[in-house]
Amino acid sequence: MSNDNSILIPPRDEQGRQLPPTSDVTTGATKTPFTPSINAATAPHDKLPDNFQPFEHLQEVYIPQHNAIVRRYFSDHPNDWKPNIATARSSLRVACTMLDTDNQLMMNLRHHLLFDLLGYGRKGLALFYGSRESIDAPVTGHPKITFYFSQDSASMPENQDYKADAECSVRLMKLENTSLNLREKLIEIATEIKSQFLVNKQGIMLTKGNLCVSYKDVKNGFPNGTKIFANTEENAIDIYRRICNVIDVVFDENHISVGNPKKPSTIGEITETQTIMGKKRKIKAYRRVMNVRLRYVYCSIPGEPNPVFLIDTTGRYDPLVKVQLLI
Repeated sequence: MSNDNSILIPPRDEQGRQLPPTSDVTTGATKTPFTPSINAATAPHDKLPDNFQPFEHLQEVYIPQHNAIVRRYFSDHPNDWKPNIATARSSLRVACTMLDTDNQLMMNLRHHLLFDLLGYGRKGLALFYGSRESIDAPVTGHPKITFYFSQDSASMPENQDYKADAECSVRLMKLENTSLNLREKLIEIATEIKSQFLVNKQGIMLTKGNLCVSYKDVKNGFPNGTKIFANTEENAIDIYRRICNVIDVVFDENHISVGNPKKPSTIGEITETQTIMGKKRKIKAYRRVMNVRLRYVYCSIPGEPNPVFLIDTTGRYDPLVKVQLLI
């Protein structure tokens, strides 16, 4: 199988006739990558074939490209996957996969389902304001693993504008960014994360609240007191124990400190408003009590521009260890 950088545009011969496509229209599986051979002494043809059909040409180019993305998005399926609707996730893949017989409306709907509703178009997007100095990883040092949790869409109250989320991180003090065995160690860590943080093919839950539970262990990768806002101390400690198991260090409850603010968590609908710069705004909820679920875990490696995903339950990324998804 070729890598993702292969050119997937279906090639044509010198007479403009269609050659075999570079990816399977039904499954999106990559076939032979197209490498055009251009003779510098002979200029390529500068006109379209007499029987050129723009829409057919667009389909021939677009469909294999789109289906290759579909294949990557559903990479948890085996290579010999056949179209079926026996499971919810297989049904989604069938709905996303473009066919030669699709008209423009069908192509648009399949594109909209994958890129907008399932979120592939939002893959890796983030907004930054101001300087990146405090965001970019340092040039040298220890890799950092980040655990990201977010709220289930079905559990969002009607008056809530965005999904609640949470994250916590730890430095891998036993590894350097230049360690020769870094990839192998990250695969081992990802396998342990899958064991510790996934139950029934889903990420475990953390119940958020107003209790600030921090864990400080400089020697083992918790330098500044990692914070988890939880509803109970026990829930946060459970997360810390699992993280320590993942990186193979001993959890010490003496490193735990708890801050219990007098202000209670917001429960129920927000109705109070305040005037800011002449406009009425709802008062922001204060550390609501709500469940967030682990979605993915990634590693930021100093000197490496892109994060390395260890596990992912959303289907958006290509992790080192695959997860059998429910949807």
